[in-house]
Amino acid sequence: MASAKSPLVLENYINGQFVPCSSYLDSYDPSTGEVYCKVPDSGREEVEAAVKAAQNAFPGWSSKTPQERSKIMSKLADLIEEDLESFAQAESKDQGKTITFARTVDIPRAAYNFRFFSSSILHQTTECTQMDHMDCMHYTVKAPVGIAGLISPWNLPLYLLTWKIAPAVACGNTVIAKPSEMTSVTAWMMCKLLAKAGFPLGVVNIIFGSGPKAGDALVSHPEVSLISFTGSTLTGQRIIERSAPHCKKLSLELGGKNPAIIFEDANLVECIPATVRSSFANQGEICLCTSRIFVQKNIYQDFLRRFVETVKKWRVGSPLDPTVDMGALISKEHLAKVKNYVKKAQAEGAHILCGEGIDSMALPATNQNGYFMLPTVIAGIGDDSCCMQEEIFGPVTCVTMFDTEEEVIRRANGVKYGLAATIWSRNVARVHRVAKKLQSGLVWTNCWLIRDLNLPFGGMKASGIGREGAKDSLEFFTEVKTITIKH
Repeated sequence: MASAKSPLVLENYINGQFVPCSSYLDSYDPSTGEVYCKVPDSGREEVEAAVKAAQNAFPGWSSKTPQERSKIMSKLADLIEEDLESFAQAESKDQGKTITFARTVDIPRAAYNFRFFSSSILHQTTECTQMDHMDCMHYTVKAPVGIAGLISPWNLPLYLLTWKIAPAVACGNTVIAKPSEMTSVTAWMMCKLLAKAGFPLGVVNIIFGSGPKAGDALVSHPEVSLISFTGSTLTGQRIIERSAPHCKKLSLELGGKNPAIIFEDANLVECIPATVRSSFANQGEICLCTSRIFVQKNIYQDFLRRFVETVKKWRVGSPLDPTVDMGALISKEHLAKVKNYVKKAQAEGAHILCGEGIDSMALPATNQNGYFMLPTVIAGIGDDSCCMQEEIFGPVTCVTMFDTEEEVIRRANGVKYGLAATIWSRNVARVHRVAKKLQSGLVWTNCWLIRDLNLPFGGMKASGIGREGAKDSLEFFTEVKTITIKH
């Protein structure tokens, strides 16, 4: 990567060409606090150029067979895997996540997204019915929608960008994607592989820049047929407003305030390390992370003691150190925001059991100005606290006690979000009963973050609109037409 003296300068990727921009945004290395990259500050002009490229590419790409598109996507997956270490190093530096997480989660999944949809597109079927008494036959066909506008967040940069690009192009759409301006490097690196994989000019266009400028231009463009967005609920609401005049198809994966419900019969040997991981993996910067832990009264004290002991063993340090468990948070502003939630909890009389303001953190000299924070556990906090109601999106989790099953279901559902939940219990009947009553799009039992990409992913309430997954993504990125033939 570039040194602090000569920052890496990214360029937009439009119609198969890297195109410089007239103005740039600073991008920081979260582990040092230094500017190390310049990201295009794109706007309407760049989006308009990308739209023209995508329009020109659409007839040719949409007319290719699924087999032809599948071959190109599989080749791109191969190329990403061949360069996995370079991508992992870049993702760790750009986002602040540990190199271990980037190597084992982010980049392998980015490649797998293309491989998965390159396969699933080959196994799609359509419907056919007959009305013999009317001498009619009905059948359906699925057609690509057109230009897909894809906006991905900063927490899992290439992982979530490819989760959108792969099904979009698999279905025959052309795309204009905008990664977060804070984590753009791996998307730029992937652009270098597109032509080698065989993507025709204009099929995949990447525009870099901020949400209010580049993102707004993309969302509001009348020729962009659909928008897939992952990010905050507030931004999702803005996208709904800006796209409404054009009646665009929308898929929105938004915030979460995910509960873990730990019943008295839980296997704590498995539950505690898994709940520590679900709370603090990727610095707590995953929409699926646990931020509210409900523990049944009889085991509350034992759980709390063992949980805090385990959390204190987590190491925070340089993201490039393969032995650390947590790296740096994404930005100086986000770090301040997360720390402020802890201050608010203290002001409300909550107990900070470990982490922020309690324990000391030893960082290497080169990381002294980075955006680091210890994993923090809060107890003695009310359900109406902002720490129990709002998405913190950092290494902070709240632990509280409950008595009955009915009580914990009501309290777990007592937030505006409904993305994910976890249940820990050996009682199979209880697990099924509680899972059905939780207002969550995903419910894990005695595990966390085990995903089958064939199945739907998405949230209820303020956690989003629509679902993603093999069937759901392919339905979203196509239009279904019913054709009736009278014979």
